[in-house]
Amino acid sequence: MDRVKVGIVGSRFIADIHAESFARVPNCDVVAAASPNLHHVVDFAKRHDIPRALTNFRELLKIDEIDVISIALPNDLHAEVAIAAAEAGKHVICEKPLATTLEDADAMIAACAEAGVQLMYAEELCFAPKYVRAKELVNSGALGEIFLVKQSEEHSGPHSPWFWDVSRSGGGVLMDMGCHGIAFARWMLNDAAITHVTANLGTFVHGDKTQGEDHAVTVLNFDGGQMAVIENSWAKGGGMDDRAEIYGTRGHTRADLIRGNSLVTYSDVGYGYAVEKSGGTTGWTYTVYEEIWNYGFPQEMQYFIDCVQKDEPSFIAGIDGRIALEAIYAAYRSAGIGATVRLPFKIPKNATKPIDLWIGTSAT
Repeated sequence: MDRVKVGIVGSRFIADIHAESFARVPNCDVVAAASPNLHHVVDFAKRHDIPRALTNFRELLKIDEIDVISIALPNDLHAEVAIAAAEAGKHVICEKPLATTLEDADAMIAACAEAGVQLMYAEELCFAPKYVRAKELVNSGALGEIFLVKQSEEHSGPHSPWFWDVSRSGGGVLMDMGCHGIAFARWMLNDAAITHVTANLGTFVHGDKTQGEDHAVTVLNFDGGQMAVIENSWAKGGGMDDRAEIYGTRGHTRADLIRGNSLVTYSDVGYGYAVEKSGGTTGWTYTVYEEIWNYGFPQEMQYFIDCVQKDEPSFIAGIDGRIALEAIYAAYRSAGIGATVRLPFKIPKNATKPIDLWIGTSAT
């Protein structure tokens, strides 16, 4: 195919990022968007010069020219849209986390496999330029044998209200951002298998808004003896903070996605979309230049579009999202029982979402 045609399902924060990213991909066109709120989707389509705005994603799936569906929706809606897209013969790009349950994740993977379409897992940290350079150092042997990966992502709270509702999100900050660190660590360790998970979670700042945890520390152990430490927070002021450290037998490297190319800014009122939702850009913050590029979103979408155009499998796919989700389940279980959890493990039947393993009866 000469150009890949894309339909976006969603019209808010992450959909904006997807649309801006696709606009930088020369071999694709976004031809339609769907979202149940007419005002939101029409405004979204106008902002991004998308020719068609629909309120039912199933109508979008009927558009023959669309090759790829980009899912930019709340977590609990991923599976329904992904499965329907696969049945319509569309490739799928799914925003993280893959799903809110392993059953849904398995159904998504199976539906895409049966339809012969790709299920591409949108983990942008694998495309962030600084982290890509760190991976190059690892692959070159410059750091020796890697034994420890650390990754942290922290800020003052989510960008959309639905994140606070654990029935929609599946959990707190671990579901929101822990999936990044888990996928990042596996990528740095060449997809090593996770054998044990230990986690500590707490709700320290936002207990008035959510049952979910707003700070999480997760330790992963791998089958080669390596370790990873993943720290995530919705309880840290001062804007976004995203860092990684990789330690090997011959060296180490550290990457800070934000501070190396930022403006040091003070504002009483805040700026950008984040202030509308959480006030996350008031006070002192680091204002990132070309933020979506530094996070790897356009590079990620370019890669996925190339995979579709060339009929080549993506290196990060639905199975990677499922593995991250299983580790998240184990982390909630670990925090719930106060002990390390071995993978794989059988999820209790009364755990309808990952966070139930921490706050529900299944944690006892």
